[in-house]
Amino acid sequence: MLAWKMNAQKQGYFTQDEWRRGLKALRVDTMNKLMKSLPELEKEVFKSKNFEDFYKYAFHYCLTEEKQKCLDIESTCVLIDLVLGSQYQPQVDSFIKFLKFQGEYKVMNMDQWTNFLRFCQEISFPDLQNYDTCEAWPLLLDNFVDWLKQKANVTSA
Repeated sequence: MLAWKMNAQKQGYFTQDEWRRGLKALRVDTMNKLMKSLPELEKEVFKSKNFEDFYKYAFHYCLTEEKQKCLDIESTCVLIDLVLGSQYQPQVDSFIKFLKFQGEYKVMNMDQWTNFLRFCQEISFPDLQNYDTCEAWPLLLDNFVDWLKQKANVTSA
């Protein structure tokens, strides 16, 4: 969250300008004040107008190689739990199980990443009643829904 506020470009590293910009935006000038500002920063991130930006930033922040456009599935699972787990735990847990179970997808791209957030926000879970495969969902999410329905059928049989 702090990296988002500072608009840091490189994972694990803040330039002097990023650090100053972040501290100024947080209105802090000591480490003690910075520590005390973190709960407010968390509230700011989870405001709906900021969260989508933070969510997209988190994906880009984890792209560590130049010209990298996708995250490996293992990193995706960790990141998605970290970023969405507190808000959408049932969806996140199921999606992570699916990602680890399936073997077709080795990486996740930005379109799949952003659409998973949309899925969490819009689709009733776990019944999936309002999921429409005719809508423009990435194939990864169509496959996830099919997997969930197959699991539900096996459980109810």
